[in-house]
Amino acid sequence: MIPTLGVCYYPEHWPEAQWSEDAARMAETGLTWVRIGEFAWSRMEPRPGQFDWDWLDRAIQTLGDAGLKVVLGTPTATPPRWMIDRHPDMLAVDAEGRSRKFGSRRHYCFSHLGYRAESVRITSLMAERYGRNPHVAAWQTDNEYACHDTVLSYSEAARAGFRDWLAQRYQSTDALNRAWGNVFWSMGYDDWGQIDLPNLTVTEANHPHLLAFRRYSSDQVVAFNKAQVDEIGKHSDAPIAHNYMGRITDFDHFAVGADLDIASWDSYPIGFLSDRLEADDAFKLRFMRQGHPDNQAFHHDLYRAVGRGRWWIMEQQPGPVNWAPWNPAPLPGMCRLWAWEAFAHGAECVSYFRWRQAPFAQEQMHAGLLRPDSAPAPALGEARQVADEIAALGEIGVALARTAIVFDYESAWAWEAQPQGQDFDFFRLTFAAYQALRRAGQSVDILAPDTADLSAYDLVLAPGLMTLSDPLRQALASYKGIALIGPRTDTKTAELSIPTPLGPNVPGLDVTVSITESLPPIASVPLAGGGQFLHWFEHLEGSAPVLRETTEGKPAIMGTAHLRYLAGWPDPDTFAALIRDLCQEAGLTALDLPDGLRIRYTGTHRFVFNYAPEAQKWEGHEIPPAGIHWEALS
Repeated sequence: MIPTLGVCYYPEHWPEAQWSEDAARMAETGLTWVRIGEFAWSRMEPRPGQFDWDWLDRAIQTLGDAGLKVVLGTPTATPPRWMIDRHPDMLAVDAEGRSRKFGSRRHYCFSHLGYRAESVRITSLMAERYGRNPHVAAWQTDNEYACHDTVLSYSEAARAGFRDWLAQRYQSTDALNRAWGNVFWSMGYDDWGQIDLPNLTVTEANHPHLLAFRRYSSDQVVAFNKAQVDEIGKHSDAPIAHNYMGRITDFDHFAVGADLDIASWDSYPIGFLSDRLEADDAFKLRFMRQGHPDNQAFHHDLYRAVGRGRWWIMEQQPGPVNWAPWNPAPLPGMCRLWAWEAFAHGAECVSYFRWRQAPFAQEQMHAGLLRPDSAPAPALGEARQVADEIAALGEIGVALARTAIVFDYESAWAWEAQPQGQDFDFFRLTFAAYQALRRAGQSVDILAPDTADLSAYDLVLAPGLMTLSDPLRQALASYKGIALIGPRTDTKTAELSIPTPLGPNVPGLDVTVSITESLPPIASVPLAGGGQFLHWFEHLEGSAPVLRETTEGKPAIMGTAHLRYLAGWPDPDTFAALIRDLCQEAGLTALDLPDGLRIRYTGTHRFVFNYAPEAQKWEGHEIPPAGIHWEALS
């Protein structure tokens, strides 16, 4: 695979006389792809049923004449103001019962069937017009599902849809009452119309009620997306993508991705470090201009799995953004490093957001490849450098990793519904395991929760999975490598109740979680031989050998040669040491990489990335800050 570069462009923001000059500069920079259209509904259909396609026809032709390929986005993330007049009840409602208003974006409720029909209508018209256009080489559905907390809506449409969904899932209220344990606190229902949405209750809502609403809400995203994909597919053979985001677990990306050809995500390393990741002040200061050394890689691997091997970055941060609490500029060289790291993880394309910084509206402080006055911004030269390096390097093979982590969106919902500890978070736990693997110098694949075959991997981690799927349970039972599950793996039923027998229940693993503790930040569980658990600790019973103990003699790890249960949440250094030991036992070369230095193997090359703000030595090479070293594999 020879990777490509792209950019996001908004021709409707700029004088038409400027389009051809912009297109020529894009081509000169070495860009291949241009994404357009995803926010332009009011320009396509300024009034209901009155269309203006001519400007879009000319924009696509202008870009195509410059040799650029167009990714055409459906504009459904920003319905026009007249749409609210047509469907005044289409707006989402927050958990406090307040309707969200027009005036920004993502102002719709996924459950509103009238708006879903409108989205199908505009998508169908676009696909009919541009589905065979030679310059439209890919599509994007909507934009950033879940952005701004827009998956969960407590509207009348959601209430009606949820009741219907429950009736189809459970068939009778008696079955629902049994599944949810509604005998507790006299919560039983006699009629579907009695069941409300799980918000504004006096204290916490019943956990399976919350989980059911999360499942329902995710299904609405899947249905909304599939409706657009089906329309595009009637008129176009071009691949279809959606641009997911970082650290978003509000809907099942695997389920959405099943209907798409490509997974893409929007990578904002500095914004995410400031806004979405747990780290102390010293860490955030050290990586303030680079981003977390493992966050981008984690999402690359996740979305490679969601896309079944095909994935892009649809939006890559080029400079300061506008939306984080604080918005520093990247260290020189980081826009190049981020692109090459994506390519090393198998990205087909890295597309920068955006071409020119807008001088108006909400995102005017968001940098682009050009300044608002069209002068080059710092990232333009780095994009040109990457394009030249792609031409020189050629093919970058994709390789199967030898370690893997299982990721499950339903488990994230379950532990949000019933965290049992204020700082327990499924993403955070999984990311901690991923960081430990990366620190050991491993390339990592991320696996869906219904994975049935683990035989390609020497080491597999499955932390925090609420309930193991039947395929994964059997795969673990017959696995010949080393699998580490836990904490909190397979300790609940699919309805978020405690199973009998107590979990985990994997054939061949005689381990039972008998007592569960969540630990406040001031507490820890020290381990014999050094290290500690934070946040979480489980008391284990069973006949399986004890492989590691706490200082009080309680089991910390129990299991067999191939399948083991981890009873707590190790701190970062303890996790890193544990993973290094497992890698060595599995026959893998285990490193202890310096802070900020990370490695990725492809089918053709080994890449070394330096996220640190100072130069670092690696096998005789000095890698500067934001620097990259690569070498061909023999």
